[in-house]
Amino acid sequence: MDSTSAAVPPGPPPVPPARWGAGARWPGRAELRADLRGALVLVGVLLLAGVAAGLLWWALAPRATFEVTADGPVPVGHPSAELLFADDGVLTLVLAGLGLVAGLAAWRLRRRRGVATVLALALGTVLASLAAWRLGELLGAGPSPAELAAVGTRVITPLRLGSPAALAVAPFLAVLGYVVSALLTASEDLDRPDPVPAVPHAGRPVPETTAAEDALHS
Repeated sequence: MDSTSAAVPPGPPPVPPARWGAGARWPGRAELRADLRGALVLVGVLLLAGVAAGLLWWALAPRATFEVTADGPVPVGHPSAELLFADDGVLTLVLAGLGLVAGLAAWRLRRRRGVATVLALALGTVLASLAAWRLGELLGAGPSPAELAAVGTRVITPLRLGSPAALAVAPFLAVLGYVVSALLTASEDLDRPDPVPAVPHAGRPVPETTAAEDALHS
């Protein structure tokens, strides 16, 4: 009798894992629900940061002063010919700084690293860029028709965004900074803390696992 050919006790057949789209829930659904509140807070904070960025754009953008005469507005001093392009350049730099800071700050939210944070980061920086643009142009609206008609009045050129592509700088750099930080981390779970196991209600027995589940976890 060959002792090497010992009979292997039959076990439960392997159960293939449920595939997403075949009736099984998406595994990241619980993560999204857990991070939803933090994602909404992040969007709100970035929107407020966009208001601050609009104030900064309005304060830093160069302006030119004109004096209204009977022949029309006359420049005071020697304004630069690149004044209109300077408005776009200042806003681009302000939004670039906002995007980089937002991406790195969102990465520091260790308990909220995941898909929800990336989506909130992209949406929040888009709203922040729009808020900065509209607020800056509102504060730097320029002279009214009545001021342009009053001889001897000094007026300041309006603040205008000539290239709407500048509004994409903040979302691009924010998501890029977050993704690069994720690629540089050595942990596959992005250093997220382990989820707290669900505690069964008092008086309810803990459901027993089936033999197939035991075989999967063994």
